[in-house]
Formats: sequence, structure tokens, C-alpha cells
Amino acid sequence: MSGMTEVSSLTGRLLVATPALADPNFDRAVVLLLDHDEEGSLGVVLNRPTPVGVGDILEGWAELTGEPGVVFQGGPVSLDSALGVAVVPGGANGEGTPLGWRRVHGAIGLVDLEAPPELLAPVLGSLRIFAGYAGWGPGQLEDELAEGAWYVVESEPGDVSSPVPERLWREVLRRQRSELAMVATYPDDPSLN
Repeated sequence: MSGMTEVSSLTGRLLVATPALADPNFDRAVVLLLDHDEEGSLGVVLNRPTPVGVGDILEGWAELTGEPGVVFQGGPVSLDSALGVAVVPGGANGEGTPLGWRRVHGAIGLVDLEAPPELLAPVLGSLRIFAGYAGWGPGQLEDELAEGAWYVVESEPGDVSSPVPERLWREVLRRQRSELAMVATYPDDPSLN
């Protein structure tokens, strides 16, 4: 039973790619884990904006998304599907959960993009739309963690809506109160050092 607690405890946390992670899909990626249990893991990459505007694919949701108002590439799996991740202020306090929103962790949750946007408009603090997601089968993420591919850190609601997502990898590492803060200074191309 203790393994179950250990596995489920990563939902809502961030996976921050280590400089050693060789997969180009996850180079300097910051992944928010939306689900993590014995059946596997699912998350979205928070720092991969695309040139596609939200209004081009989900018109009704466009005015509710923050800057940049583009779709983000959530990961390499199911690029033709969309996920909405939103922060609902007060959602962490256990107040009535708004229709069309399912809590993942604290004030962060998933949005039902089939629901009318007007349902959530009054309560949304921020919203991001992701095409695709990152997925791991049973034990696969644990293996990658054991290999040192990811740092696991706490998420903050502002991570979902960072106005400059290209800086998120460094910003998340910099705020850590450990040697991880030093990793934020790692050069983009170590061979140029």
C-alpha cells in the first residue's frame, strides 16, 4: 500500500527536464503532471507555445486564455486532441467546484472544452489550451526518474499561465531552495562554454 501513496503523490507536481535528458521532445521541458498512478502518467508541457492562435481552433475559449493567446504543444501524444488547464482562484479551498472544471491539484484543474465557455468565464483565473500531451505507461516515468532524466518540484498556479513560457525552465529551477537553482545557469549549448 505504501507504493500507492508514493506513486499518486506526483499528481500536480512539475517534471523539469534535466540537461542530460536526450529526447528532443522534452529538451528543457517543464511538464505539469495531471495524472500519476499505477496505470501510468499524463501531463502537459507548459513551455512549448505554437504559432496557432486559440481562436483558430477553439473560438469560444480564445478570449479566456492569457498571453500568449496561442495553443501550446502539450506533448508528443494525440496532437489532434485539445486539453484545457485552468487555475480557479479559491478552487484550492474546496469551495463548490465549478461546472466544467475538475481539480487536479490545489487551484489547478482540467477544463471540459465541450462545456460552454460562459460557464467558467466568471471563475477562471487563467486558462491554457494544449494540443497533445505527454504520457508514460506503468512504471515508465519511475524508470526515467531513476535514470535522472527529470527533477520533480512543486508547481505554482502561475506556472500554468507564465506570460513568457520560454523562460519557465530557468524560472522554475531558479526558485528552488537547493542546488537545483544552480542548474538554471546551465548553458543552452555546453560545447560553446
